[in-house]
Amino acid sequence: MLENIGLSFKGIWAHKMRSFLTMLGIIIGIASIITIVSTIKGSNEQIKQNLIGSGNNTVNIELFQDDWNYEMQYNGIPKGVPVISKKVLGEINRINGVEAAATYVFRNEYEGVYYGNTGLNGVTVTGIDDKYFDVCGYVAKRGRLFDSNDYTNFLKTAVIDTNSALGLFHGENPVGKTIDIKGEPFVVIGVVSQASKYEPVINTMEDYYTYNSDYSSGNIFIPYADWPIIYQYDEPQNVVIQAKNTDYMTKAGRETAQILNNYIETDMMNSEGAIQYKSKDLLEQATQIQQLSAAANQQLIWIAGISLIVGGIGVMNIMLVSVTERTREIGLKKALGARRRRILFQFLTEASVLTSIGGIIGVVCGIILAYIFSAATSAPVAISVPAIIVSVAFSMVIGILFGLIPSIKASKLNPIDALRYE
Repeated sequence: MLENIGLSFKGIWAHKMRSFLTMLGIIIGIASIITIVSTIKGSNEQIKQNLIGSGNNTVNIELFQDDWNYEMQYNGIPKGVPVISKKVLGEINRINGVEAAATYVFRNEYEGVYYGNTGLNGVTVTGIDDKYFDVCGYVAKRGRLFDSNDYTNFLKTAVIDTNSALGLFHGENPVGKTIDIKGEPFVVIGVVSQASKYEPVINTMEDYYTYNSDYSSGNIFIPYADWPIIYQYDEPQNVVIQAKNTDYMTKAGRETAQILNNYIETDMMNSEGAIQYKSKDLLEQATQIQQLSAAANQQLIWIAGISLIVGGIGVMNIMLVSVTERTREIGLKKALGARRRRILFQFLTEASVLTSIGGIIGVVCGIILAYIFSAATSAPVAISVPAIIVSVAFSMVIGILFGLIPSIKASKLNPIDALRYE
C-alpha cells in the first residue's frame, strides 16, 4: 500500500498541470459544499442567537385562548383556571432539565404609568414572585431588588428597567422617586437590566419586525402581592422556566404547560375558544426557521455535488489516458509475475490519492471562501468539521468509483500484447 501511494505521488508530480486540471472539478465541488454548509451553519446559529437572546435559556409558559395570548384586561379573569400554588411550582421545578421556575402576570399599559407629567406609552407592568429576577437574569444597576418585606407587607414598591428609567426620568436617578401606576403611587427602589445584554443582528426590515415585535417602551416590576391593588383581583399567573441548556428548552416547556393544564377545568379546555397554557419556545421557532433555510440550501448542496460527479468523470478520463500511456510498463510488470490484483490496486490507489489531494485543497479553498463570503456580505460563518471529514472521505470514494474502470482495464491487459504496444 505504501509503495503504491509513493508511486501515485511520483506519477502525479510527473504530470503536475494535467493532475491539477483533473483535480479542479473535485476542488470546486468540495470548496462549494464547504462554503455553503459553513454559511448555513453560521446562519442557523445566528437565527438561534437572535431568537433566544441573552442566553438565559428561558421559556415562557403563558395562558392562551386558542392561538392567542389570553387578554385579562379585555376578557376578565377566566373561570376554571386556578392561581398557581407552591405545590404546582414544586412539580415544575422537578421536571428534568428545569434549573429554576418563577411566576408572573403582566399588562401592556398605554398611558397608565406616569412620573409627574411624563407618561410612558406601551410600558409593560409585570407582577412577579421572588424568583423571577434570578430566573430571567436581571441584576440591579441602581438601588435594590425586592426582598421578603416587600411581599409580606404589601409595600407599594417598584423596580424599573433601564428603558423605563430613561423614558420617565431622562437621566435623573429614579431611586426613591414615586411613580403613578393606574392611579396608585409606587416608590421606585431599583433599576435593573439583564446580566447578559443581547442585541439581535438586524439586516433587513423583516429582521426588524421579527426581533422587535415584542419590544415595548420598558418594563415596570411590582411584587405579585401588590397586583390586586392595581387590577383588583388575583389572576392566574404565567410561568417562566430556566432550562439547564438549550437542548432542554422545548421539552421542559411542553412538560410545564402539561402540568399547568392538568389543573384547568376540563370544560375550559374543550369549550369553544379553549383556554390552556402553551409554551412560547423561541428555540422551537428558531428550529422551524432553520428547517426552512436548510430545505432551500440543500438544493444548493446538490448543485455543488454535480461538480463532484464532473470531477469524477475527469478522473476516469485521465486514468484511462494513464493506462494507455503505461501499457508497456503494465506488460513488463505482468511478465515479471505481478498479479492482476496488484495492478488493480496500483491504479485505484493513484485515483484515490489524486482525488484526496483535490479534496484537501478543496477544503482549504472552501474555508477561505466562507470567510471571504462572510466579510463581503456580513453573513455569519461557522466551519463544520463533520462536513470537512465527509468531504475528504467522499472525494476518496469518488477516486475509487471512477478509477475502477481504468484499473480493471489495466489489470486485464495481456502481458504479450502490452509489451508489443507502441
